[in-house]
Amino acid sequence: MSQSSERARVPQSRTDQLKITEIFLSLQGEARDAGIPTVFIRLTGCPLRCVYCDSEYAFFGGDWMHFDAILEAVQAHGARHVCVTGGEPLAQKRCLDLLVRLCDAGYRVSLETSGAIDVSEVDERVSRVVDLKTPDSGEEARNLWSNIEHLGPKDQIKFVINSRNDYDWSREQLQVRSLNQRCELLLSPAWGQQDATELAEWIIEDRLPVRMQMQLHKLLWGDVPGK
Repeated sequence: MSQSSERARVPQSRTDQLKITEIFLSLQGEARDAGIPTVFIRLTGCPLRCVYCDSEYAFFGGDWMHFDAILEAVQAHGARHVCVTGGEPLAQKRCLDLLVRLCDAGYRVSLETSGAIDVSEVDERVSRVVDLKTPDSGEEARNLWSNIEHLGPKDQIKFVINSRNDYDWSREQLQVRSLNQRCELLLSPAWGQQDATELAEWIIEDRLPVRMQMQLHKLLWGDVPGK
């Protein structure tokens, strides 16, 4: 469906709204800004069904919020870092407009996206964290490989590792596509599925040019929504 067709189906009163699951303040748990107080805007909905998903509660429900109300909620938390996430935030086309509004307001903005939807129109001021889907995610076929050519030094590619098979696949993509020459690469053990120490040893053995990351928020608070 084209973007114009999508917008045609949205009631006029909602052209400046997004369906939001939650807005909350926490520490960034992943990627380059891990540990920094960050306001998270979690959009509702996702077309993927990864086996390790930890935000299934965002697939449905949520409330419509006007952009102005979203910006007011973000401002009330008093942090300068904002992460737009999901679900899959880009599944809602007006997410692109929200990103512009946040950047214009002076926030340092990151976008967590599955990599299954085109990122070329994302505001260039936004740091895109693109999750390339590994074989054991169950969604490898959804990877939109053309996204890679739009990524640069401020962006990041993340691989969630469920097994040795996932690790070997990720290493091959890094080498064949020269990903480390384009942006920073992140490898993360799937929570409760891949032993973190084992993954660290594989990375060391291969001298892989990546950053291994743990999910800081889960180490601190466990698998709790809104943290």
